[in-house]
Amino acid sequence: MAQAANDYVIFETASGFCGIAWNGVGITRLELPTRSAEATARNLLRRQPGAAPGTPPPAVADAVAAVRQYFAGETVDFSAIPLDLGVQDGFFARIYDAARRIGWGHTTTYGALAKQLGAGPEAAVDAAELALAGGDLAGAVAALDKLTGAPAEAARPWLGMAEERLAVEAALSRIEALLVARLGAPATAPPTAPPTAPGSPR
Repeated sequence: MAQAANDYVIFETASGFCGIAWNGVGITRLELPTRSAEATARNLLRRQPGAAPGTPPPAVADAVAAVRQYFAGETVDFSAIPLDLGVQDGFFARIYDAARRIGWGHTTTYGALAKQLGAGPEAAVDAAELALAGGDLAGAVAALDKLTGAPAEAARPWLGMAEERLAVEAALSRIEALLVARLGAPATAPPTAPPTAPGSPR
């Protein structure tokens, strides 16, 4: 089945430039704030190749307004915004549904959601893959950290590599912040893909 074409819009918020992509079904991606419209568009197009700039229809315009309100510190309910999550299995649909019910001011992890749904080790790996698909390596680590027994032993080598990667990224972020403070310009580095979660296809 051909994937529906996506349009996108980049817009400014109190925290930086965000992006939203959508198709005829609903919103397909929200890009979190960066320092420039160009960087946000680049990040969005990496996940939504072929998307084109467009004029938001009313439902998407409402979502843009809600995102602006959110980053301005207002209490916002996103649960009514139409989404197109694509073809997902039952577990992923349950995870997304649970995530959309997280209240204002509350945080959680994919692993915690999987545990809340009464899922086993396979679901923890699925949750880690879901986090990786969203570029959230720390979320994937948190999901697999919930494992115990033999599954935990199987995941240990990957977790070690992922935690080393997170430590390197944290160090690079500190160096970048130092360079920005001293030179007054952002340091850039080419994007790298996170390691693949154990049990996922390569």
